[in-house]
Amino acid sequence: MLSIFLGVVGPWQIVIIVALILLLFGGKKIPELMRGLGSGIREFKDAAKDPNEKKPEANNSEKSEN
Repeated sequence: MLSIFLGVVGPWQIVIIVALILLLFGGKKIPELMRGLGSGIREFKDAAKDPNEKKPEANNSEKSEN
Protein backbone atom coordinates (compact mmCIF):
# COMPACT_ATOMS: atom_id res chain seq x y z
CA MET A 1 0.00 0.00 0.00
CA LEU A 2 2.89 2.35 0.75
CA SER A 3 4.26 1.84 -2.76
CA ILE A 4 0.92 2.94 -4.20
CA PHE A 5 0.99 6.08 -2.05
CA LEU A 6 4.58 6.90 -2.96
CA GLY A 7 3.81 6.33 -6.63
CA VAL A 8 1.17 9.06 -6.54
CA VAL A 9 3.08 11.54 -4.37
CA GLY A 10 6.32 12.81 -5.84
CA PRO A 11 9.31 14.35 -4.10
CA TRP A 12 8.09 17.94 -4.59
CA GLN A 13 4.73 17.11 -3.06
CA ILE A 14 6.49 15.63 -0.02
CA VAL A 15 8.60 18.80 0.34
CA ILE A 16 5.44 20.94 0.20
CA ILE A 17 3.69 18.75 2.80
CA VAL A 18 6.68 18.95 5.17
CA ALA A 19 6.87 22.74 4.71
CA LEU A 20 3.15 23.09 5.49
CA ILE A 21 3.53 20.98 8.63
CA LEU A 22 6.44 23.16 9.76
CA LEU A 23 4.39 26.30 9.15
CA LEU A 24 1.32 24.99 10.95
CA PHE A 25 2.94 23.45 14.02
CA GLY A 26 6.34 25.09 14.25
CA GLY A 27 9.68 23.42 14.89
CA LYS A 28 9.20 23.08 18.65
CA LYS A 29 5.94 21.13 18.48
CA ILE A 30 6.99 18.54 15.91
CA PRO A 31 9.13 16.37 18.26
CA GLU A 32 6.24 16.34 20.73
CA LEU A 33 3.81 15.30 17.98
CA MET A 34 6.16 12.54 16.81
CA ARG A 35 6.56 11.23 20.39
CA GLY A 36 2.79 11.10 20.74
CA LEU A 37 2.43 9.35 17.40
CA GLY A 38 5.13 6.82 18.30
CA SER A 39 3.57 6.00 21.66
CA GLY A 40 0.17 5.62 20.01
CA ILE A 41 1.55 3.21 17.43
CA ARG A 42 3.38 1.28 20.17
CA GLU A 43 0.18 0.96 22.22
CA PHE A 44 -1.72 -0.19 19.13
CA LYS A 45 0.89 -2.86 18.37
CA ASP A 46 0.85 -4.07 21.98
CA ALA A 47 -2.94 -4.27 21.96
CA ALA A 48 -2.95 -6.08 18.61
CA LYS A 49 -0.56 -8.79 19.86
CA ASP A 50 -2.86 -10.16 22.56
CA PRO A 51 -6.00 -8.23 23.47
CA ASN A 52 -6.68 -10.41 26.56
CA GLU A 53 -3.24 -9.88 28.10
CA LYS A 54 -2.87 -6.94 30.48
CA LYS A 55 0.29 -4.91 30.74
CA PRO A 56 2.43 -5.63 33.82
CA GLU A 57 2.95 -1.87 34.40
CA ALA A 58 -0.79 -1.42 34.92
CA ASN A 59 -0.85 -4.14 37.57
CA ASN A 60 2.14 -2.65 39.40
CA SER A 61 0.57 0.80 39.56
CA GLU A 62 -2.68 -0.64 40.93
CA LYS A 63 -0.77 -2.44 43.71
CA SER A 64 1.18 0.65 44.70
CA GLU A 65 -1.98 2.77 45.01
CA ASN A 66 -3.56 0.44 47.61
